[in-house]
Amino acid sequence: MTLVSLPELITGAKQGKVVSFPTDTVYALAVSPENAQNIFQLKQREAKKPLILMGASSQQLWRYVQGNDREFQIWQAVANHYFPGALTLVLPSSSEVPRTVNPETPDSIGIRVPNSAIALSIFEQTGVLATTSANRSGEPPLTSPEAINERFPEVLVLADEAAETPNSLPSTVVKWMGESWTILRQGNLPFDSGVINISR
Repeated sequence: MTLVSLPELITGAKQGKVVSFPTDTVYALAVSPENAQNIFQLKQREAKKPLILMGASSQQLWRYVQGNDREFQIWQAVANHYFPGALTLVLPSSSEVPRTVNPETPDSIGIRVPNSAIALSIFEQTGVLATTSANRSGEPPLTSPEAINERFPEVLVLADEAAETPNSLPSTVVKWMGESWTILRQGNLPFDSGVINISR
């Protein structure tokens, strides 16, 4: 399949097809959450490695997580400070998350709003998508639309006519542990929960 335009990619994503486009970190493979199993098959990815949900705003993503009022206050403060950006929040998942997104860890889900104009434009039109890096599991992330198209010919890959270039550095991943955060992966973005001031 040849590389596609932005309108073609958005149409395909709305139809449940797997698509690929740049983010602020790496090129992504993305699909509607209910079709997440297609990414696992394409990547030959183990079920114990969940996908993350990306959206155009934290407001798009909140329905996929659950917590009490104070937790949502904390999470929103963190999102206000770091989104859009290279930070993935792993939070307790709600019943809105299809089991295919995180087959072996259904109690949690990663969410992110990337600092990428193209990605945000896509999410504004498609809604939230389940995402991961564009590569086969165990291989380095692919770094160009042409390489992705060659490796995954069944995927709708955005042509680079208007594409941004990802920095190839992974996002920082932090998990909410009920009272505080723990860093699961230190990426390019430093995370400091101390900058978030929530009055008790």
